[in-house]
Amino acid sequence: MSGIGGKVVAITGAGSGIGEATALLLAERGAKVVLGARRPERLEALAARIETAGGDAAWARTDVTRREDLSGLVKLARDRYGKLDVLVSNAGIGLISRLDDLRVEDWEEMIDVNLKGVLYGLAAALPVFREQGFGHFVNTVSTAGLRIVPLQSVYAGTKNAVRTISEGLRQEAGDSLRVTVVSPGAVRTDFAERMDPAVKDRIDKMMEIALSPDAVARAIAFAIEQPDGVDVGDIVVRATAQG
Repeated sequence: MSGIGGKVVAITGAGSGIGEATALLLAERGAKVVLGARRPERLEALAARIETAGGDAAWARTDVTRREDLSGLVKLARDRYGKLDVLVSNAGIGLISRLDDLRVEDWEEMIDVNLKGVLYGLAAALPVFREQGFGHFVNTVSTAGLRIVPLQSVYAGTKNAVRTISEGLRQEAGDSLRVTVVSPGAVRTDFAERMDPAVKDRIDKMMEIALSPDAVARAIAFAIEQPDGVDVGDIVVRATAQG
């Protein structure tokens, strides 16, 4: 079996940005998408858009800091479609700041969303994948973890933790599960909305050269569409103008 048609793909952070673009692209290519995000009105509208275009979508309000929400998203996939082929752990936040600012609550929130949210997804999906004998984890990380710069140390730390866990999972997975990490560079999303205004101004300037979320969605689709037995482990996708 290869390609995307007929696969059941659950996506966290599906309400906007990369998650939304990924859901639209995969649904267009024949996947049944199971959408998770914190804003139900976004999910309802996205599911309606997919279904109007002839696709198939289900959704559930999903806060990745709540383990039961990830379990519920996986259960929805199985109840509705009988299986889960792929879990795209895409939800993430980037509350970047100087360490001297001691924004400890922001650090904790990034750990809860960016790291623990992925682990909760792994805990929900891994037993299902083992039972089925197939499955694919796709984890969105960041080029921030490849080139460490000021202001992003905690954010990059959470993303590199996911990178490390993903590699360990790949080595433990055996020959029936696949694990992919996708590292986007700057992407035109609402990523900077909750940042300190001075930091947000710097990030907004980067948006002039940033990728469309569609570019990252295509990278995710590339990993998913490979034939069984082909594991695309690591994809870096960034604008050619990004240093």
